[in-house]
Amino acid sequence: MQRVWFITGASSGFGRALAEAVLRRGDGAVLAARRIAALESVAAPYPQSALSVGLDVTDAEAREAAVEAALDRFGRIDVLANIAGRGSLGAVEEFSPQQLREQMDVNFFAAAELTRLVLPAMRAQSGGHILQLTSIGGLLAIGGFGPYCASKFALEGWSEALRDEVKPFGVRVTIVEPGAFRTEFAGPVNMRPERRLDAYRPLIEPLEAYLYGGDGQQPGDPAKAAEVMIATVESDDPPLRLLLGADAIGAWERKHAEFVAELERWRSAGEATAYAGAQVRSVGG
Repeated sequence: MQRVWFITGASSGFGRALAEAVLRRGDGAVLAARRIAALESVAAPYPQSALSVGLDVTDAEAREAAVEAALDRFGRIDVLANIAGRGSLGAVEEFSPQQLREQMDVNFFAAAELTRLVLPAMRAQSGGHILQLTSIGGLLAIGGFGPYCASKFALEGWSEALRDEVKPFGVRVTIVEPGAFRTEFAGPVNMRPERRLDAYRPLIEPLEAYLYGGDGQQPGDPAKAAEVMIATVESDDPPLRLLLGADAIGAWERKHAEFVAELERWRSAGEATAYAGAQVRSVGG
């Protein structure tokens, strides 16, 4: 085995595609998902290199048990791929407080805590790579996806800081930001708000038609995305951020251009807020 991967959400979508790809290459893989039965078809042809574990990523005890099982079986974890997550669609006022917390729990806290569990082993072995699956929605927010984007924004910021902290130990971090891919994102697991407010229907209904009506027709191929993620891990100079899909790249280019234009319009006002004669240093030194 060249590497040992720990892949969450390995029963479907990006996680399954990544698991199949790394096992075909001869790498070892811990396949983690709530639906452990769905993992068997992926793991069965690779009895020596695949380990299936049942894992609800929001369960702290289950996370600890899964990492312990991985280390007991393989002795190391070279790549942690935090793929598991859940989408949502609705106006922010339509979701209950509990739903907002559930969105943050599965998309942010679960990935953060699993990363923290794996880091001691990676530091001890002086190397590793962490792949954090966010979304183009982790770089820009669109009305109708507020809770989802908030959870992905949180993971983006946390992971960028993590990159600086673990670099001295030989641990690398890459944030993966896909656009529309043919996964289960738009399926029944997608969180619907507890209530529907007529005031937001003109905004939300076209988004529902786009997301749910276009399910199965998304342009992105998870298998091709998996190959790019593997290439990133194998690279001597991996990116901090990896955008996947022409739709995601185009959306970010438009957002970045808007940001730069707005910055220039308000630059002088922002710069004029310092005390007279104060020394200005860049944030973070």
